Amino acid sequence: MMKKKVLVAGATGTTGKIIINLLKNSDTYTPVAMVRKQDQKETFEKDNVSAIMGDLKEDLSHTTRDTDKVIFAAGSKGKDVIGVDQEGAKKLMDAAKNSGISKFVMLSAMGADDPSVSDELQDYLKAKQNADEYLMSSGLTYSIVRPGSLTNNQESGKIKLEKKLNERGEISRADVAKTITEVLENEVRHNAVFEILSGDQDIEKAVRS
Repeated sequence: MMKKKVLVAGATGTTGKIIINLLKNSDTYTPVAMVRKQDQKETFEKDNVSAIMGDLKEDLSHTTRDTDKVIFAAGSKGKDVIGVDQEGAKKLMDAAKNSGISKFVMLSAMGADDPSVSDELQDYLKAKQNADEYLMSSGLTYSIVRPGSLTNNQESGKIKLEKKLNERGEISRADVAKTITEVLENEVRHNAVFEILSGDQDIEKAVRS
């Protein structure tokens, strides 16, 4: 069986790297890392991971042409929330739509449905909200994953998942990455938005329940 290609935007980020590794070891999918710099491309290729040059602030139409699915896990870390987190995401969605991508998985953030919950993160959450809403109305098949505060803790393989959790909390990047790869299947969390925190339900079960 031919493995399905998954373009990962944000592949050089902490969460992105974990996603790449999970896909690399998958029986179903194979990752394509989207990178901005030639040396990053070479680093991935040395590790037997396909890479493609693409900048979220530039034209992205070439990045999705030969791909089945897209994961958006990029972020500007507050440096350019409009250019990257919002408009960059929208550009990638447009490219994905034009290429007939079968699913777009968005790494969003808890609070993106109500940016006023946080003064310091309001601009970021507003950008994520705009990107999420654009995805929901894009016609693409999607899953939007909204984790709580990200930590670098070990993967637990267990989460708490609800459409809306109504509580604050943390979750490891490893568990977020695992959740994202688990919802790549078209019918899993089909056109759904949900929140996740550390919990006690197996990720595979949680996303399918």
